[in-house]
Amino acid sequence: MYSKNLIAIAIVAALSGCSPQTSQPTNTSQVQKKMSSVDQVVENYTLSFIKHQPALATSLKLDQATYGNYATLLPDYSPKGMRLLKDEMNESAEKLKARNSEELTEDQQLHLSVNEVIARYYAGFDGFSGGYIDTWGGHLPYIVNQLSGPLVDIPTVLKDQHTIESLQDAKNYLVRLDAFAMLIQQVREKIAADAFNGIILPKVLFPNTLGYLNNFKAPEAQNHALVTSFASRVETVSAISQEERQSLIDQATQLVATKIYPGFDAVIADMTALEEKAPVEVGIDAQPNGAAFYQHEITYLADSTLSAEAIHQVGLDEVSRITKRMDEILTENGLIDGSVSERMQKLNYDPRFIFEDSDKGREALLTFLRGEIETINQKAPLYFSTLPTQAVEVKRIPKEVEAGAPGGYYNGPSLDGSRPGVFAINLKDMNAVPSFGLKTLTYHEAVPGHHFQIALNMLQTDIGLMRQNASFNAYIEGWALYSELVAYEMGMYENDPFGDLGRLQAEAYRAARLVVDTGLHFKKWTRQQAIDYFAEATGSAMSDVTSAIDRYIAWPGQALGYKLGMIKLVELREMAKTAMDSQFDLKTFHDIVLLKGARPMALVEADIKAWIEKSAMKKA
Repeated sequence: MYSKNLIAIAIVAALSGCSPQTSQPTNTSQVQKKMSSVDQVVENYTLSFIKHQPALATSLKLDQATYGNYATLLPDYSPKGMRLLKDEMNESAEKLKARNSEELTEDQQLHLSVNEVIARYYAGFDGFSGGYIDTWGGHLPYIVNQLSGPLVDIPTVLKDQHTIESLQDAKNYLVRLDAFAMLIQQVREKIAADAFNGIILPKVLFPNTLGYLNNFKAPEAQNHALVTSFASRVETVSAISQEERQSLIDQATQLVATKIYPGFDAVIADMTALEEKAPVEVGIDAQPNGAAFYQHEITYLADSTLSAEAIHQVGLDEVSRITKRMDEILTENGLIDGSVSERMQKLNYDPRFIFEDSDKGREALLTFLRGEIETINQKAPLYFSTLPTQAVEVKRIPKEVEAGAPGGYYNGPSLDGSRPGVFAINLKDMNAVPSFGLKTLTYHEAVPGHHFQIALNMLQTDIGLMRQNASFNAYIEGWALYSELVAYEMGMYENDPFGDLGRLQAEAYRAARLVVDTGLHFKKWTRQQAIDYFAEATGSAMSDVTSAIDRYIAWPGQALGYKLGMIKLVELREMAKTAMDSQFDLKTFHDIVLLKGARPMALVEADIKAWIEKSAMKKA
């Protein structure tokens, strides 16, 4: 088990060599030589990672002259492929660590240290053989589930992110469709290997998982999104003749019908057979060495040195504090009967806040969200010195995956800015998206939340590809939750008590996650215990509560990063305000947090403290 935070250890180790007394190379040629050496070891590690992640390369639209011809390739999710990735990332981490020394500059030391942490994140936890390495989530325990995994993520890359601007691009897409059929077989190998080692998806997650798999192959092949999205893109390429277009579309249809659908049938058969053997216990601690794996997830996804027990208590305390304020707002607005949860449940079905359950109603909701983004963008320059140049779009989560999907999520833009960021929202159950909660969701997922942070991160070209796209969960999700508070401070809830109630409900939701995540994976709670607590603590629609709990079961530890990251950012801001008094500038604080890229919270804290010290020296 991990007794200390490895992320903090790596950063502290780097900072320990950064005092003014540290010996630094004085000869210019020596400095250049050392810089070149640092750049080379980071570049080698980056190339090694991207070699394993051609789908990520497509998402980012990386230069193929630098990163190789990835346009026909997909990742290898077989046991052998996952083992090779983990071994190479461990090897890279050791090389990065060995290259670090006091002879380097402070920036070089930190560059190596942050990259070392990222490499260890993608190396996963060796004590837990199950699952796979995800380019965003790190080591996830179940390669097939209702929420994520290659069978969910790769189709999205193919239909939304594989560029088709030429005949060759279209042919590459067909090669990739064929490769996807092979990938399905690799996933089957991993399912079998994990089951052999005693790691099987909890039984309660099978219905929605099988639901996704069956829904994926429900349309006729020619009507599947992998074909229709391809057809619509091919139609826009004038260099492709009509005869060629039809041939390409026919080939895509044939691949889906004869290779991909049979592959999904085989996965469905595998999972159906495993359902009988699946554990009734939902916590990761019920899996072989799952308790140690959960501590790994606390280390990397929560970026925390707290124990699971301590995190549980933080959650309970925060829920109590936030609920008290919600009660005050409800009472002020004449809603006095029942508990806070009961009153919030009633609001979920109040016609004042529900968009029509129709295509027209859904489009009205999307239009509302776009308006909120426009409004907050107009106010943003008063609170942020640096704004992203990339656009953000609002879209509905596709129907075929919405049953197991979260309420909303954000996908970042391409590195070159040619593809915008996307805020996707789940519109399966219109009662789960009352209007009073939509402002907050928009500020979290889009502006000034994930879009500001991730888009600005991508613009920092001097920190290298791995740091541009680093998945420091507590930093990323902590910023997004902190952004909800910033939106409140920007006046986005002025004269809108129900909107503010939605903001507090969202914060209580993230606080309650601390309770249910540790409850499920540390305190051996049942799924029903978690549902009951979460419903009472948040007052959310039951459809949302059950899908949320199932998400936390499938993805241990990830839900911890939101509130713990926000708490740290607010703590650092208050520390700076107190220390700097009239010298404190919010826009500068935001620049310091955002412009150095996603990183461990220990490093964010070091940066804020350095800013405070510099201000104190100026005053002196």
